[in-house]
Amino acid sequence: MKTPLALLLLPLILACPLRADFLVQPNDVVGIGGDSITEQHLYCAFMEDYLLMCQPTEGQSIVQFGWSGEQAPSLLARLGTDVYPFKPTVMTTCYGMNDGHYTALTDAIADTYRKAQTGIVESMKAHGVRVIVLGSSKCVDSKLYASRPAGDAAVYNKTLGALADIDKDIAAKEGVVYADVYGTTLDVMQKAKAKFGDDYNFAGPDGVHPRLNGHLVMAYAFLKALGCDGNIGTITVQGGLNQATGSPGQQIVSCQGGTVTVTSTRYPFCFNGTLDSKDPETTAAITTVFPFNDDLNRYMLVVPGLTASKAKVTWGATTKEFTAAQLAKGINLAAEFLANPFVDQFSKVNEAVRLQEAQETLLSKMFMHSAADWELNFAPGTSDSFAKIIAAGMAQHDALFKKAADLVVPITHTIKIEPES
Repeated sequence: MKTPLALLLLPLILACPLRADFLVQPNDVVGIGGDSITEQHLYCAFMEDYLLMCQPTEGQSIVQFGWSGEQAPSLLARLGTDVYPFKPTVMTTCYGMNDGHYTALTDAIADTYRKAQTGIVESMKAHGVRVIVLGSSKCVDSKLYASRPAGDAAVYNKTLGALADIDKDIAAKEGVVYADVYGTTLDVMQKAKAKFGDDYNFAGPDGVHPRLNGHLVMAYAFLKALGCDGNIGTITVQGGLNQATGSPGQQIVSCQGGTVTVTSTRYPFCFNGTLDSKDPETTAAITTVFPFNDDLNRYMLVVPGLTASKAKVTWGATTKEFTAAQLAKGINLAAEFLANPFVDQFSKVNEAVRLQEAQETLLSKMFMHSAADWELNFAPGTSDSFAKIIAAGMAQHDALFKKAADLVVPITHTIKIEPES
């Protein structure tokens, strides 16, 4: 019989108290709102992956509310039907792309956006959302956006930057959290194109909707705003190579002659592709131009007091060589070993999360959002029938989330350290 994930994590959580600046607390419901970029189920899936596997919190659940083509006023109008039934205690939003109307900013556009975003914050506060993360939109691709009718990336990025400033101002006035998705994505896009060439696809083919590479950057901005600290785990092996300790979530099973066996309930975040790939459907290469691993994905091996000048480290099927000084300081296994023992299970969890999030979109669009209008305009007195359908859909959502969470099983793996003269 498989032990539930929450029971496995509980002693680790008690041994390592939650930091005050990590905004996701036990039993929180984390909601993720946004437009078609959210409905792609990519950055929000990466966020859910991270919260489930990398920085898990007891009893949490995650649900996304992406809606294609949506603007902030539309979210404000549907909060009661689509969002509040899930009783979110933490909410992130990502609007602005459609709100800017793909043109130069006008006073009317800015005023409408400010009013709607302020209304969203005020409504969420009134409905018990404890943590509100007001995220700006991502930038548009500086080259590929030109494929759109009258597409001028410089003009529209200026608009999106101005809307981001409005978000930041609202967050400060309302005392909520601001996630600088616009500034982060613009900075990373510029660095990626400088490294990989101006044709590097950061959001294509329309210049708006990113692929996996851009979505990883968006997830980074939101996870940082939520206070995720990136301390996945530290395994310390003494110079004699027969004694090791692990941080919470990393249990040392054995350590003998430089071979360390560890059982982990906290995973490093895993990537696909190679560090030099220009394929936008891969995530490894983009990490070379922004500090995802440094800030959010530190899975450290520390070997102080090694008498040899260097050593080979084998993790999974990969072997790499490091100096004694590097090992004493600590090497980040998550960054150094892309193909590692967590990759397969990480992928399985991600697939289950994507399935869960696809169901959420169907549930909110086809049933929850439409039920009130249908009863009012076409079928008076049918609220009980709709309630049963919606309840069944929410129960299925809970089951799909549980299926994803239950896939986060302890991983036992081995790290081998071989000193060299």
